[in-house]
Formats: sequence, structure tokens, C-alpha cells
Amino acid sequence: MDRSLRAARVATYVYFVLCGTLMGAWVVHIPAVEERVGISHATLGGLLVLLGVGAFTGMQVAGRLTDRLGARVVVPAGGALCGAALVLPGLARSPWTLGGALLVFGFCNGLLDVSMNAHAVHVEKAYGRPVMSGFHATFSVGGVLASLAGAGAASAGWSPAASMAAMGAAGVVIAVAAAYALLPKAAAAGADIGAAERGRTKAPPGGARRDTARRVWLLAVLALMVMLCEGAANDWSALHLRDVLGATAGTAAFAYGTFAAAMTIGRLLADRLAARFGPVAILRYGAATAAVGSAFVAFGPWLWTAFGGWALFGLGLSGCVPQLFSAAGHADPAAAGANVSRVAGLGYIGMLAGPAAIGWLTHAVALNHALVLLTLLCATAAAAAGILRTAETPRARARPDEHSAL
Repeated sequence: MDRSLRAARVATYVYFVLCGTLMGAWVVHIPAVEERVGISHATLGGLLVLLGVGAFTGMQVAGRLTDRLGARVVVPAGGALCGAALVLPGLARSPWTLGGALLVFGFCNGLLDVSMNAHAVHVEKAYGRPVMSGFHATFSVGGVLASLAGAGAASAGWSPAASMAAMGAAGVVIAVAAAYALLPKAAAAGADIGAAERGRTKAPPGGARRDTARRVWLLAVLALMVMLCEGAANDWSALHLRDVLGATAGTAAFAYGTFAAAMTIGRLLADRLAARFGPVAILRYGAATAAVGSAFVAFGPWLWTAFGGWALFGLGLSGCVPQLFSAAGHADPAAAGANVSRVAGLGYIGMLAGPAAIGWLTHAVALNHALVLLTLLCATAAAAAGILRTAETPRARARPDEHSAL
């Protein structure tokens, strides 16, 4: 396999880790920043909406810029800007300045998120087999690195501003250093053309673009449902064990850890499974598995059913989002960035809405019964998995170097 392609794949891994690390660096410093600014949990919740607004806006801008300028320009720029913007929340002294900082940081993070996913689509096309889930798995690795770095800085007595500035500066350096290995725009276009000639990717003619746009929006709706489930698990898994099953705080904390570990493992395995069984099977059976897991969580009366349910939930969801992103990018090679931005943007809205949706439902029903919503959404996604058949994605082919490739 071409060394430049392997280098591009490694560089894509680097940017996914970087994105996860920079976002994780903000997350681990939230308590300290909240205390320093002197705001309540409710005020912080309102300000976090600005982070989501900025991210959504950055995603839409990134899609168009990536299609026009190429990922080799936009990805490192997004990474460098995100690293530079990380220090802003740490410097905030009032709710107004924190809100502005989160808006800017969210925009830069959205710019990096969509552009690196668009580049991942081009790398996947060039490989001719699924590799997207592996990229998403490394995003979680970034979160782990951020938590370790944040803990180390806190134990050393660093202020949030100093810690976030150091991590952001390192992010800028890494973003610039890894840029040389990314696929140039011409190479990415060549990969698209080569894939089309092999019958795997066809840019839709003018008459089919409307159908392609509708298909992409359907993929975006599925992403919203799946990522809403993921967002709900992030915020409610530990509370479910504590409030519904009476677990101690220490035991309840393992609920999210179980979910996150299962999701990471699933994403490490999903590419090989997608290569063998196809993306439709990954979405259909993955979402169905997640539906079963959330049903265990909602109706299981014991701790072991809850842990098993959250594990099944994470394992089932793990491969769904990468397949949706990949399908959107492959639907129209000429607009891969814009299409990924639509799916990622609507999915991100779902991620933010998930915790709130469950919270609203708890005003009417018990928390465990509110989680039935996740079962219904996953079952719907499983039933709609056939939409991936119309979005052309690369399939595995026997290659001598397949097992030796990165």
C-alpha cells in the first residue's frame, strides 16, 4: 500500500485524538471554571448551549470550506484554532466572557470535527474498505489523555488557565506538524474518481442530486436519534443506578465507564465487521442490540441487569454513527464535506438534546421508564437501516496487504 496513504491515515488518527483531547480538556476543567466565574449549575447549563451553537455553526462552515479548499488546509487550521481557543474559557471572569469563550471554542471544535471526518471519508475511499469506526474510537482515547493531563495539572497546582493554555499550545503544534501527511485536494479527488471507476462511488448527476440531498437529510435524522441516545447515556447512566437502583455513588460511576468502554471496544471492531457484513448490518443489528440494552436498563430490577444493559447499549451504538458519517460522505464525492456537516450538525443537536429530553420526561414518569425513549429511537434506527444501501460506501476486497495495513 502507498506510504503516503498510510501516512494520511495515521495523520487522521492524530487529528481525531487531538479533537477528543481538546474537548476533553474543557470538560475536565468545567468544575474549576464554574467556581472561578462564580455561576450556578443552571447558569452553566445555559452557557453550554452557546458551545453547541458555536459547534453547529462551525460544522456548517467547515463542510463548505473543506469541499472548496480541501481538508489539507481546513483540518490543520481547525486544529490550530481549536487549540488556541481552548485557553479562552480558562481566562473568563464573568458569565458574559465565558459565554463568548464557549461560542468561539465551540465554533473551532466544529470546524475541526467536520473537516477531519470529511478527510476520513477520502482516506476510506482510497483504502477501498471500511476504516471510519477506527477513527472514531481514537476520539475516545483523546478524552482519556485529557483527563490524565488535567489530573496531573491539578495535582501540580496549576490554574485552569495555565493548564488549558499548555494543552492548547501543544494542540496547535500537533495540528501544524501533522498537516504534511494529509491527502492534498488533488489526491482526494483522485481517490474519488478511482473509486467511481471501480464502481464503488458515483457522483450523482444533476437530476439525482435532489434525491441525494433527501437521502443525506434522512441520514442526518438517524444521526440525531442515535446521538441523542449517546448523549442521554453520558448524563443519565450514573444517575439511573443511584436514583433508581439505590447504588452508591462509587458504584453508580461505573455505569458510564461500562457504557464508554463497550463503545470504544465496539468501534475498534466495527471496521472489520463492516468489511465483512456491510454497513446496513452494522446499523441494523447494532441499533437493535442497543434497543435490547436500553430495555434491560429500563426494566431490569438488579444492578447486574443495569451494567449489562449499559454495556449492550454502548456496544450496539458504537458502530452506528461512523456508518452514517461514512454514508453521507460517499453519497456525493463532490460535496463530501457539506454532506458530513449536515449529518454531524444534526447529530450534535441530538447529543445536546438527549439529556434534556430525558429530564423533561422525568417530570411525567420515573427515570427508568423515561429511558424507554432510547429503546424506541434505537428500534426506529434499526428499522430504517436500509437507507444505507442507497448511499454508496466502499466494500472490503481481498488484498494481500489488508492485514498488514495500519
